[in-house]
Amino acid sequence: MFTGIIEELGEVLAIEDLGDSSRIRLRGPVTTRDAREGQSIAVNGVCLTVLDTDEQLAAAPGEFSADVMAETLRRSSLGAVGVGSRVNLERAMALGARLGGHLVQGHVDGTAVLLSRSPGEPGADGLPQWEVLRFSLPSALSRYLVDKGSITVDGVSLTVVEAAEDSFTVSLIPATLAHTTLGAKQLGEPVNLEVDVLAKYVERLLGDRVGKGL
Repeated sequence: MFTGIIEELGEVLAIEDLGDSSRIRLRGPVTTRDAREGQSIAVNGVCLTVLDTDEQLAAAPGEFSADVMAETLRRSSLGAVGVGSRVNLERAMALGARLGGHLVQGHVDGTAVLLSRSPGEPGADGLPQWEVLRFSLPSALSRYLVDKGSITVDGVSLTVVEAAEDSFTVSLIPATLAHTTLGAKQLGEPVNLEVDVLAKYVERLLGDRVGKGL
């Protein structure tokens, strides 16, 4: 489980094609400083497993490798990253730690593309205090979004401003723009979406009750 609070911007160092999967090498000094083989790290919101042994991690500090199945590459925005791409990184949450965002599983529900960017009101320095981004929304996911609800975009926990049928908007503060990939995201570029898992549980529970006539 993750929280959607990005710890650092990492970098893709290498991608090795393994046929039915790919092995990616990434740099992330913060997220790897206590990494161990088998631990989970979210890369653009996709939960991946650290492959390196303790000896390999010690030999190349700040770096780690992970395997990505072809299905994951096809169904997530990781299929569009290349060597040199910046990625959002977050370690799995520690039990008992503060939950700064919301419960994020690292399981991508779908992808979207950035439709527009609109700067907010300028601050004292003349720069926008926030920026409103609009993303497309797959029809299968629209029922899970509500105004002021939670959505994960490329691993970033965000609050939905407006939930339309085929799109949604979020407002990004300067810190989010500066410290995640969303600050440099270009129109038409893909992002990973993970809806609030609580919404899916509620849907299942209510569906069972309706089906039983309760």
